Amino acid sequence: MKHQPKIIVVMPAFNAERTIEKTVSDIPKGLVSKIIVVDDKSGDQTSLVAKKLGLTVFIHPNNLGYGGNQKTCYWEALKEKPDVVVMLHPDYQYDATRLRELTSPIIEGRYDLMIGSRIRTRAEALAGGMPPIKYFLNRIVSTLENIILGVNLTEHLSGLRAYSRNLLETVPFQRFSNDFVFDQQFLISAITFGFSIGETPVPVRYFNESSSIGYVRGGKFLLETFWHLGLFMLHTTGIFKIRLYR
Repeated sequence: MKHQPKIIVVMPAFNAERTIEKTVSDIPKGLVSKIIVVDDKSGDQTSLVAKKLGLTVFIHPNNLGYGGNQKTCYWEALKEKPDVVVMLHPDYQYDATRLRELTSPIIEGRYDLMIGSRIRTRAEALAGGMPPIKYFLNRIVSTLENIILGVNLTEHLSGLRAYSRNLLETVPFQRFSNDFVFDQQFLISAITFGFSIGETPVPVRYFNESSSIGYVRGGKFLLETFWHLGLFMLHTTGIFKIRLYR
């Protein structure tokens, strides 16, 4: 009898009461074993709506930030002994109907980490509502990261990702930042450990209820990303070994 893969979806949630139900309704039926929501001390009824949907909910007593939220997500998901863990934002910005395409390459053993890429063409990204400044910053940062990290991904800034259990049990994500740079640290660390990374296209979907990092915090995120890329170069050249990256 063929083993049924165990897929856990985790949702790092913050003020998502208006969008979480729509996000959950798009997840393909029968694909996911459990959905875990971690409410990072929202100021709305996110946790209440999630509980009414029958989801497993954890609530932070204090706001830990985007990275801190994900740490709890993965910690709780690993207790379920999953084959794949999907990180899906509950703000309806990412198309949950694509989760089968995102998880299949991991289940088949072809990749350890899959990214849902919103960047296929400029016209498609802008037509989907991505602000032009964010599109061009995305292209610049992703191109720079490709050159430094030695990969060829179309996007490094997507918030739709899937991980194998082996990767989550290996990469020291608990040591990473509690802020938005967490995703970049995770990707850099996965590369230094030799994990394979793939991607699949997903539609661009921006609207008023979508979460946004903001320009001030976005600037901080970019500076921190460049800092960690610099650390990666020091690490790989042997000038200075970084514990975070192996």
